[in-house]
Amino acid sequence: MDILSLLGVILAFAAILGGNLLEGGAVGSLFNGPAAIIVIGGTLAATILQTSWPMLKRAFTQVRWVFVPPFINLEDGIGKVIDWSVKARKQGLLGLEGLAEREPEPFARKGLQLLVDGAETETIRGIMEVDLESREQRDLESAKVFEAMGGYSPTIGIIGAVMGLIQVMTNLEDPQSLGSGIATAFVATIYGVALANLLFFPVANKMRGIVRERTRYEDMMIDGIIAIAEGENPKSIELRLRGFLQ
Repeated sequence: MDILSLLGVILAFAAILGGNLLEGGAVGSLFNGPAAIIVIGGTLAATILQTSWPMLKRAFTQVRWVFVPPFINLEDGIGKVIDWSVKARKQGLLGLEGLAEREPEPFARKGLQLLVDGAETETIRGIMEVDLESREQRDLESAKVFEAMGGYSPTIGIIGAVMGLIQVMTNLEDPQSLGSGIATAFVATIYGVALANLLFFPVANKMRGIVRERTRYEDMMIDGIIAIAEGENPKSIELRLRGFLQ
């Protein structure tokens, strides 16, 4: 669990509620059902309209990364590659076959299997880079879904504000309806801007950061596997891979 992400979400919305209280406002004034329906429903509708179902499903599946990110540890990865290189020097590339079968990471397992199968270094690099780049592109597109939501929600909030003002203008003779119309108008704007800047854009940026970190890890893994295929000394491989930590 990423405690900082959870703390960020709590702090963001607590700041809004707390600031409202300090200004003498009531917490209930920020809760408006019609405004929430307009902003959240409109934002989701616009996002669904522009996004294919597989990409939408992938995006909402991967949003859990914000709070439960995939485990990525470059130090562990370097240690793993060094162990492979030592075993390969002692037993040959075929000695990695058992490790390939037990390797839990699909990306690393594919690289080890290519080594065991005796593939050329350029073939190994080509296959693994295609795998990396295609997955990286799909993951970045998932982040773009939330970026799009951040772009739509303020505009939908303005639509909600205009609708509220229309309600006010058409009921000027009925003072009792003015309050709810004005509340919908301003609260819808708050919802749209707050969701964009406190949730959707930060989620998109957090997902991009995780994708970049995983790409760096897998780039390191490719370099390490190629170095093993070329028969480099384990110490030289370690010195090369530690450059990814800088």
